[in-house]
Amino acid sequence: MNLKIFYFYVAVFFTASSTHSFAQVIDNTSTFKTIHSKSYFRFQYDNDFFTKEDRYYTQGISFEYVHPGLRKFPLSQLLLKPANSNIIYGLGFNLFGYTPTSILSESILYGDRPYAAAISLKTFSAASDTINKRRVSSAINLGVIGSAGLGKEIQTNIHRWLKNPLPKGWDTQIQNDIILNYQVNYEKQFLASADNFLFNGVSELRVGTLDDRLSGGFNFMAGNFKKPFYNADNKKVEYYFYGQALTHIVGYNATLQGGIFNRKNPYIISSSDVNRILFEANAGIVVNFRRLFLSYSQSFITKEFQSGTHHRWGGFNIGFTGK
Repeated sequence: MNLKIFYFYVAVFFTASSTHSFAQVIDNTSTFKTIHSKSYFRFQYDNDFFTKEDRYYTQGISFEYVHPGLRKFPLSQLLLKPANSNIIYGLGFNLFGYTPTSILSESILYGDRPYAAAISLKTFSAASDTINKRRVSSAINLGVIGSAGLGKEIQTNIHRWLKNPLPKGWDTQIQNDIILNYQVNYEKQFLASADNFLFNGVSELRVGTLDDRLSGGFNFMAGNFKKPFYNADNKKVEYYFYGQALTHIVGYNATLQGGIFNRKNPYIISSSDVNRILFEANAGIVVNFRRLFLSYSQSFITKEFQSGTHHRWGGFNIGFTGK
């Protein structure tokens, strides 16, 4: 994709929509998730247990590894490489699980969210332009949605460990199908005040068999942090609060509507019942000390389908940098 054309569509989208992710929920490309190293490992765990709920997006697990040598990984050749940018390359391993509002019924709960699980390998890059104060990130997701995503096994074992009621409806989950998705994120600095406030515009495009979506909005950081679009910064300790407001225009969501190729699902949400415009909000705190990155966040999204309701979840993030 020609970057000038992409930037043009981003600008048009911001003009048309005053406000930015959901089938693959965990996404660390935003500036407020920046780890200032070209080599690091990061783990993130999401669960609606943190908001005292047990429904919809119920759990997400992500392992992420960034290293300069990954630029030679075959799939990295398909990622965007804008000129005059500092680029990091990484691999991620993701597991996600979705359930209806009750996990105690063995029967299908019609009008509710279907059970769904996804497992994928994510190849990604993030290119930061310190001159124009912008970041272009791209990613390829390859994997499977369905029982191969291990949603039943993971949730059952966690509930058994916590001595909570065991889920009974996973046999009605969305069936196995291929995940092949391409994602592009664009982030542009709009305002920076001294060393303690940053305001960015953001947009995202996702195309593939898992989800098709166009998103736009803004995020901000407030506190003591290294500016993500500047080279020189000697801060050894960061601590800040971030917020994000997003609008999603949804074309397709396989966790609701089933996979593209395998249509033999016990139950899905019909296309006419999928809400095409969603609003999402994220907020969190970050502490980054030398080689250790820690964050905690809470998220909210409006209802994804007509008979559904809004949803909240929480998550923590821990990262370790190389020497």
